[in-house]
Amino acid sequence: MKHPLRKVVIPAAGLGTRFLPATKAVPKEMLPIVDTPTIQLIVEEAVRAGVQQVIVVNGRGKGAIEDHFDRSYELEDTLTRKGKKDLFELVRKISDSVRLSSVRQKEPMGLGHAVLAAKAAVGDDWFGVLLGDDLIDSEEPGIGQLARVSMQTGKATVALMPVPDDQVHLYGVAAGKALPDGNITVEKMVEKPPRGTAPSNLAVIGRYVLPPDIFGILEKVKPGAGGEIQLTDALAVLAQEGRLIGVRFKGERHDAGDRLGYLQANIAWALKRPDLRDGLLAYLRKVTQ
Repeated sequence: MKHPLRKVVIPAAGLGTRFLPATKAVPKEMLPIVDTPTIQLIVEEAVRAGVQQVIVVNGRGKGAIEDHFDRSYELEDTLTRKGKKDLFELVRKISDSVRLSSVRQKEPMGLGHAVLAAKAAVGDDWFGVLLGDDLIDSEEPGIGQLARVSMQTGKATVALMPVPDDQVHLYGVAAGKALPDGNITVEKMVEKPPRGTAPSNLAVIGRYVLPPDIFGILEKVKPGAGGEIQLTDALAVLAQEGRLIGVRFKGERHDAGDRLGYLQANIAWALKRPDLRDGLLAYLRKVTQ
């Protein structure tokens, strides 16, 4: 990658069945972390990394995502007339933060298929992929850490995190040759390996920086785990060609797609808020005595 990262893809077509009944009418990406929709935190990470265009891959019933990042004249006018300048600036900042477009994934055929749906919108540029279930709380944006390595090496990158052995089967897993900076040259990728067969304990977390020729690879990938087009299978091709670096990112990852992980993320973000921290800590002490 010769130029800074400017485009990212956010797959958001999933049904969010793990959060029913809340997600029957509300996209799971709009579920709040304290008072901020999960997808807004993802977009803010991308913006902090210098991204200028966000491409959301959505499905039916996900119009609320586009509305959230659009201008809201009625709301802005009401806030202005009531003199609520801080709230007006907060709402306006959301719509002004980035250029957002959306494409439709017409049927749920896997992450690789969702990324492929963004082919026309991405064009011939390198691009990032951020999964909305993975929140990375870090000083340097997670996707920015990967983009920096891609700029330095000219290779695709994927975020890696060590996980306990009894959880490895839940993830895509990468293995390869260790590099001096703590990252690895990925030589092998496996999607959700059966227990006891994983090549390492380094799990693939939802951040990727990819070259545009990944689309040609995805078009040739056959359905894999779960009968879906797996992005991991396309990454395995890059690994075989020596074009994939696994980045052991710095930061704390929260799995907002899991109910317990979602609650933990809410607590973590609330504890960073001066207006909530003391009251929340007092409550936690009370209920954990």
